[in-house]
Amino acid sequence: MDFNDIQSAWNNEDTGKVVLPNNLERIKSAHTPLDKIKRNLKRELIVQVLTVILLGFIPVFYKFPAEITNIYYLLFCVFSAVCVYYLRKLYLFYKRLNTIALKTKDSLYETYFDIRLNLELYKTFGFALTPFVVLFLIVYFYHKFSLVATVDITNLRDSYVIAIFASVILSILGMGLALELWVNYYYGKYAKEMRDVLDELREE
Repeated sequence: MDFNDIQSAWNNEDTGKVVLPNNLERIKSAHTPLDKIKRNLKRELIVQVLTVILLGFIPVFYKFPAEITNIYYLLFCVFSAVCVYYLRKLYLFYKRLNTIALKTKDSLYETYFDIRLNLELYKTFGFALTPFVVLFLIVYFYHKFSLVATVDITNLRDSYVIAIFASVILSILGMGLALELWVNYYYGKYAKEMRDVLDELREE
């Protein structure tokens, strides 16, 4: 792009969308973190779909009795509906990322804020699944305890009930922390790299 090209672009386009050569290289540098986000998201979508399918076979693998199996699949149906809702939104986000061409400062801004918005959606997805994971664990351990003849589930002492509730609360907090760390490691740090490019462009 020589001086005449720049002058022509300046005269024919909105000045907010004109990209000068020195800025163009910086905008192109944002492709690397964007490519990493797309790669991680694609891999995770595949893993999550396979995980949901495998969870459907847990009662078969562990030979749950009929009454526990019914409770499990009731939870699993609601769990699957939540997964379909959020995974569809994340898949559409992934498709949008594949059609993006970072050629202007405006396109970089739009892409960055779309990523930030969908990272919050991802966190919401994780928090929405947390109660189901806890309930699945309760059903699983109930089944395990019921197999031990010396354990009478109906006569557990209050201290054990309190311990169960404490474990559930700690599990929720632990999963929330793990989710924050996971999102930051696989997506957040790359979004920050894109933000750094935007900050450099803004300072000029």
